[in-house]
Amino acid sequence: MKIRMFGNNVVRMPNIAFMMMNWIFVVRDMLISPWSILDEFDMEKGQTVVDYGCGPGSYIKGASEMVGPEGTVWAVDVHELAIKAVLKRIDRENLSNVRVLQAKGNNSGLPENTADVIYALDMFHMVRDHNEFLKEINRICKDRGLLYIGISHQAREVIRRKIESSGTWDIVEEKKRYIKCMPVKDRDGKKEKSTNASIRL
Repeated sequence: MKIRMFGNNVVRMPNIAFMMMNWIFVVRDMLISPWSILDEFDMEKGQTVVDYGCGPGSYIKGASEMVGPEGTVWAVDVHELAIKAVLKRIDRENLSNVRVLQAKGNNSGLPENTADVIYALDMFHMVRDHNEFLKEINRICKDRGLLYIGISHQAREVIRRKIESSGTWDIVEEKKRYIKCMPVKDRDGKKEKSTNASIRL
């Protein structure tokens, strides 16, 4: 039932499932602050942060405040209802440093080396091709950037195996709620090149 409604290895969640998820997140966010996990991420004023698979935008305001007016938060999602929800949140909460971008498959549309920090929470279990997804995330991440993948709806061992098999990320730390990664480096200490193309902004 959960797979049929919310998807597993799908490109795009069905509209009805997205709306149900949105209400679940509303209740969850009233009981547990979604920002608490962001406090554990290495985000600083002035950075560029990507909320990949942003959904209805539970984490957007927290990230916006953490990077400050001199920073930028990119809210990226493949689902058009997510984009609409985040645009409404930006307007309602006056989040002037948040930008929204609808991904096309595994192409985020962001330029290379954009992000200091990327987090992908509550979504990795729905990625159809995790190698291509992780390659794209690597492409948009800076050489010394960080990736945080949330532990949800999959066993930790499965998530770890997917990350390691991609060949694009090194796991540097594991916590109860997420796995922290850095881009795989070449012999010169530079990030390995990714072949995914970007859409010019």
